[in-house]
Amino acid sequence: MKKFLIVSVLLASPLSWAQFTDISIVKEVQVKKKGVVVSAHPLASEAGAKILKMGGNAYDAITATQYALAVVYPQAGNIGGGGFLVGVKNNGEKFTLDYRETAPKKASRDMYLDKKGKADTDLSQNGRLAVGIPGSVAGFFATLKYCKLPMEKIIQPAIDLAEQGFTITEKEADMLNNNKEKFQKHNKSSIIFVKDTPWKAGDILVQKELAETLKLIQKLGAKGFYEGKTADLLVAEMKRGNGIITLEDLRSYKVAERKALEFEYKGNNVVSMPLPSSGGLLLAQMLRMASFENLEKYQQNSTKAVQIMTEAERRAFADRAEYMGDPDFIQDKTAYLISDAYLKERWKSFSFDKATPSAEVGKIIEQPKESTQTTHISVLDKDGNAASVTTTLNGYYGSKVLVSGAGFFLNNEMDDFSIKPGVPNMFGAVGGEANAIQSNKRMLSSMTPTILLKNGKPYMVVGTPGGTTIPTSVYQSIVNVVDFKLNANMSVNSPKFHHQWLPEVITVENNFPESTISELKSKNYVIEKIKQIGKTEMIVLDDNGSIHAVADGRGDDSVATE
Repeated sequence: MKKFLIVSVLLASPLSWAQFTDISIVKEVQVKKKGVVVSAHPLASEAGAKILKMGGNAYDAITATQYALAVVYPQAGNIGGGGFLVGVKNNGEKFTLDYRETAPKKASRDMYLDKKGKADTDLSQNGRLAVGIPGSVAGFFATLKYCKLPMEKIIQPAIDLAEQGFTITEKEADMLNNNKEKFQKHNKSSIIFVKDTPWKAGDILVQKELAETLKLIQKLGAKGFYEGKTADLLVAEMKRGNGIITLEDLRSYKVAERKALEFEYKGNNVVSMPLPSSGGLLLAQMLRMASFENLEKYQQNSTKAVQIMTEAERRAFADRAEYMGDPDFIQDKTAYLISDAYLKERWKSFSFDKATPSAEVGKIIEQPKESTQTTHISVLDKDGNAASVTTTLNGYYGSKVLVSGAGFFLNNEMDDFSIKPGVPNMFGAVGGEANAIQSNKRMLSSMTPTILLKNGKPYMVVGTPGGTTIPTSVYQSIVNVVDFKLNANMSVNSPKFHHQWLPEVITVENNFPESTISELKSKNYVIEKIKQIGKTEMIVLDDNGSIHAVADGRGDDSVATE
């Protein structure tokens, strides 16, 4: 694992940082009786840790980190998108918050079909018509009842970062440069993310408009976003193109508090997100099907282990397409889909001799190849409260539309609906009628924030970005620790693989074992190499009270402690 330069971040006062030009990337810590925050950006992790030092708990910290990510990680961190939170309090109480975006009132089933009935995925992925009603800010305020500090303090680090500016990394500079033409195409006026000369590592990004938007939230609460000036600016942005979100849509948005999806896996209580996240349900299906073959007998990334796990993924993703959607609009078949009787029947066609043809578990449809960007945060505080949050704009910088005068990007989450049953979305996921577009409906998601409990206490806090690769990466992370007995570092940074039923391909990272690839090919598996799969953030608490927190080595992800 490559080494990272560790540089201290200067603090000016309890509520204000003097500058953000020195960035500390910390990939791994082992501590006792201290809170830890793991996120996609070191300054966001530091924001969460700072709130812990001020007396906040895991829920204060994870909210502060999300606000900070909206500033320092604009490609996925957001106030213009949505997410899911899974929480386990130190008294054993479990809860989830669904602040997924919803379809505007004017949305309709065929809104992305042309006159010939052909799906126009450009409309669902780019520009104003691709935007769902943002849920993030409402979600932050729904979290507040579990917090110890007032929102005015929780949001302050993000305001400081936006107002005073921060140094961008090489990866961030490349992202901005690579999206320049899309920013120019989808924004009517100039935006701060576009400049005449290319961005480079070390440039300072200052976001005054975003700072003012955050100050309105700080002063007025959720109404500072869903009503008044910010809401007016968002709706005005809709009117500059073909957007359909109205002031009524914004005022009407509600967070859904849902019962966590819980199941047992080899002595651990797994707590994950229920529908409309497919993630928790897929995780339950995959772990339970894989358990039929006693995974612990095999080595990680060995041919038989990968084959077992892949075939579980194939069957689960076929069910995703047919059965999964917003539980407020469909018949929720979760209990049936994770039952032993159903899964044992599903598993009967498994064979070590060869790959199961995907045609046996669903209809074959050619898939596009596109990537994704979400972001994940894992937090455990010194008192044993745990929080796992995955949040997203969907694609990189969402719809590419920045709200003029307000300084934040809008999501392109409408593409996560089945814009036409049988037509895959930007991540290659096929959907059916269960995930068809309807007014006020939540689109199906792959986000899988998860907490494992052992003897009623947090044992693992885990999650990752990555679109449809999210559930499979969380699945592998759990198996790596529970079955293969890897430590958190090895679990996070070992090469990953992914299968999602369609396309009929196992994608593997470039450093995946060649011997396994060769043996899988001999069993009729098609293998495709890619640069990376996800960026997992993991915290593991052992029986001795030692906390091992690891930020993925695939990005600028970083750990911070109080």
